[in-house]
Amino acid sequence: MNTTDIAVVGCGPVGALLAGELRLAGVDAVVLERSPGPNVHSRAFRLQTATLELLDARGLLEDFLATAVRIPKTHFAGIRPPLLDLDRLDSEHPFTLGIPQSLTEAHLERWARGLGAQVRRGHEVLGVEQDGGGVRLDVEGPGGRYRLDAAYVVGCDGGRSTVRKLSGIGFPGREGTVSALLGDVTLDDPDAFPSGIPGTLRTATGLVMAVAMPGTGVRVFTCEFDRPVPPRDRPVTLDELRAAVRRVVGADVGMREPTWMARFTDASRIVAAYRQGRVFLAGDAAHVHFPIGAQGLNLGLQDAVNLGWKLAGRVRGWAPDTLLDTYDPERRPVAERVVRETRAQVALMNPDERIDPLRELFRELLAIGDVNLHLSRLLTGLDARYPTDVDAGAHPLVGRRAPALRLAGGVRVAQLLRRGRPVLLNLEPAAFTLPAAVLPHVDVVTGREEGAGTAAALLIRPDGAVAWVAGPDEDPQEAGKRLRGTLATYFAGAG
Repeated sequence: MNTTDIAVVGCGPVGALLAGELRLAGVDAVVLERSPGPNVHSRAFRLQTATLELLDARGLLEDFLATAVRIPKTHFAGIRPPLLDLDRLDSEHPFTLGIPQSLTEAHLERWARGLGAQVRRGHEVLGVEQDGGGVRLDVEGPGGRYRLDAAYVVGCDGGRSTVRKLSGIGFPGREGTVSALLGDVTLDDPDAFPSGIPGTLRTATGLVMAVAMPGTGVRVFTCEFDRPVPPRDRPVTLDELRAAVRRVVGADVGMREPTWMARFTDASRIVAAYRQGRVFLAGDAAHVHFPIGAQGLNLGLQDAVNLGWKLAGRVRGWAPDTLLDTYDPERRPVAERVVRETRAQVALMNPDERIDPLRELFRELLAIGDVNLHLSRLLTGLDARYPTDVDAGAHPLVGRRAPALRLAGGVRVAQLLRRGRPVLLNLEPAAFTLPAAVLPHVDVVTGREEGAGTAAALLIRPDGAVAWVAGPDEDPQEAGKRLRGTLATYFAGAG
């Protein structure tokens, strides 16, 4: 019989990152992946600024930067010009990163394995049963069928999640109405491709986009708004892709040697429950939407970092079970915002001439600095704020990512989070203390902030979100009282 603390189903980027987070916290993690080998194809090619900050907090960002391209601008719904100026973002990493999803997955799996995560490839989950004591998985592996017992299970197994289906968790949402194809191909004449490379061409019947791929290939993307939506399981053929391009641009384009092709729609769904007892869902298993700008990949990676430390705290015994209940109300609004944003982009992409005035208006709005910044923060994940119990009077930083302040000597907040533990940051002369039951589980750091004072002290969660702030001019006794109330949310025996 096999046992583990946490069973992670799916070893894509989300599952790999979650496994690494669990191992960083000293929790056993077994990753079950149906595919026998790593995925060599990449649906997504971008990591958002918010994700880069999470990678920085784990000391992983340098490896990613060394194998990727910094992208300082992006678009909204293909409207050009103007582009969104990411260099105005309030981040140490004011750009997105162009990197194939397959390489992101490889980096994160290597990190997880290095921390001791057990990755079992070629192992398919056939059954999920849970009770008050744990979860039992029925697994088919290369050596035959076996049972895996875990305290908790996390389905990171994509939009058709086996874990979600076997657990009977609903996946409500909106059916797709847009028919889209992509193909990684070789073009007979790249210089003559109608949209240019990179480029976007909108005609009366749809859109065609093209971008150069690593190596010599080109990714061709088509999106049609007035075509029947085929079954998602139907394989894409090169002739089908050629026909779609022909319908949009009105001419044949020489394409050959496809290495990967796929279809998708603008279907949007969010799972009925992120948590059902001891079963959790993350990534595409919890939410799907139109893929534009790799929001789905990034949303899933941020799910993993939100959930990992909470599960670890519960397994290690220092977190109350109610902490696990915060996963859904924290991550669901973020997913809802992404779904709304992607649906808005699809609406603006529709080539119907009745949308032209709206696109023209949006082009004018994008030229306004504050609007440009607002959409830049939205598309890069920097606008997220987790709900708090005292929103009416909470400090503006509570629920948001920790500010990029530096301590004397140049120490950054990201460096304080490398161990994946909560951090109580006392900024001199503050000296807030922790109860004895909490102290072993929190890193207490005291230092002087460079520049203007942000706060007197901050409690920063392992995922980089601010849980508590003592204002620079706040009465220490009042701030300490609020700190004790906050600690009760996160730590058993802290009340």
